[in-house]
This record gives sequence, C-alpha cells and structure tokens, in this order.
Amino acid sequence: MDFSAKMLRDNALAGKVIVVTGGGSGLGKSMTKYFLELGAKVAITSRDLDKLKTTASELSEQTGSECLPVQCDVRYIDQVEAMHQSVLAHFGKVDVLLNNAAGNFISPTERLSANAFDTVIDIVLKGSKNCTLTFGKHWIETGQINTVILNIVTTYATTGSAFVVPSATAKAGVLAMTRSLAVEWAKYGIRNNAIAPGPFPTKGAWDRLLPGDLQKKLDPAQKVPLRRVGDHQELANLAAYLVSDFAAYLNGEVVTIDGGEWLEGAGEFNFLGRYVTKEMWDMMEAMVKAKKG
Repeated sequence: MDFSAKMLRDNALAGKVIVVTGGGSGLGKSMTKYFLELGAKVAITSRDLDKLKTTASELSEQTGSECLPVQCDVRYIDQVEAMHQSVLAHFGKVDVLLNNAAGNFISPTERLSANAFDTVIDIVLKGSKNCTLTFGKHWIETGQINTVILNIVTTYATTGSAFVVPSATAKAGVLAMTRSLAVEWAKYGIRNNAIAPGPFPTKGAWDRLLPGDLQKKLDPAQKVPLRRVGDHQELANLAAYLVSDFAAYLNGEVVTIDGGEWLEGAGEFNFLGRYVTKEMWDMMEAMVKAKKG
C-alpha cells in the first residue's frame, strides 16, 4: 500500500490563501507542500527567516504555486500582527490559519525550570492564541466568511502524558480553545478544527525528544497497533481535507491520526518511566544541552 499517495483532486484548494506557522520544516513543510500542489497560495512563518526563504523557494519551484516566507515569533502579539499585515499586503486576504508552531522536549517535570516550562507554553498555547485572535478578529471585523482555523494538537492533549507536561498542558489549552471557538465563532463563518497526530517522525523534533540511540531502543512504531509510524503525506491529506470546502460541515472536531496508538497506551511518553533510568535521564539531558549549545 502506498501511504504517500495524494488524496484530493487537482486544484482542490485553488483560490485559497493559507498561513502555516512553523512552516519552514518538518510536518509544517510537508503540509505546506501539499497545499501548494492543490493550488493554494501559502505564507509560512517561523523565527528563522533564512530557513523560511530556503523552504519557500524550494516549494515554489517544486509546485509552481507561490510560497511567501514571513519571519514571526508567535510568542509576541506585535510580531503576529505585523506578520498578518504582511500577508494581507501581499496576497490581499487570508482564508485559513494553521497553528502548527510548537516546542517540546522530554524531561522529568521536577527537572524543569520555570523558564523551560514557560517557553513551551508561550510557543504552543500563547502563540496559537495570538494568531487565532489576530486572524479571527480581522475576519469578524471585515465580514469575511468561509474561513478556517486548524490547530495541530497531540493525542495526549486529551489524556495527558508524563515527561512532556508543558506540552501536554499547552496542547490541552489549544484543544479547549478549538472546541470553544467552534461554537462561539460559527456564526461568523469561521470553522475551528484540530488534528491530533501520533508519531510522525521528523528529524528536528525526534532528535530532541529521543536523542542519541533512544530512537532505536524505544522504537515508536512498537507502541502503534499498526506497527508503523505515520507518513507525512497521510497527515497532509487530512489537513488539506479539513481546510478545504469538502469539510464545510466539520466544526469543533478533533481528528486523531495515530494508527490506534493512544488506545493501546494513553499518554505517548508514559512508558519511559519503566525503561529510562536516572543515569539515562542524565545522559539525555547532557545530549540535549550539548545540541542546544
């Protein structure tokens, strides 16, 4: 079976302008590429402008659709508002906001500083809030309808998970915001939905979550009933459908795409308590600090 097969018909997103936060790499880049292939124009944002420019140039060349790089740190509302104005000035409108920017690392909670906890909360929850309010208020004030906010959460946003408590806390907040605004903003023609992915390995994220040889020792696929991890195109297919007009009656939904992982063992990283010793935590912490440096 070809898990990388593309789902929607050609030009399914033609005429739409989409903003993807954290779109310069990983899953954000994969979703952006498919949106472009389906005819959308996409603005990608992150803090790293050089990476954004490289990604935008690469994807525009590959797809023939326009990808606009806009630097933005979603933790700061003034930068989000400036990014929004830049996209409006360039494309004239925005139809879809994809809140994908995230930060996460694995650690016993008692080892975390208040600043480390805040960093994840600020990127994931505060960043999603900043973008949602900025775009949503504009749509309401201008009367633009048929708009979409799609949030990337996690399977443990519902269950919680040990060893990623800042992320679980922040994603749970984003999930609550999704469901709340689905009701409150529906009258303005704004749909709010979310995707809760299981393991879709990306080099950057998984090197931080499972550094060194841990990816081999703790194979994420073994926790999935289907005994495999997700292909990026599978997530891109789902995201494209949810932001498309084909999903016009889907509102307030959180779609889990994880091969049944959370049903087999709720809490994506709970198993680490059984297998990772204090010495291994020390080693992981040292490797993460060295990588950051």
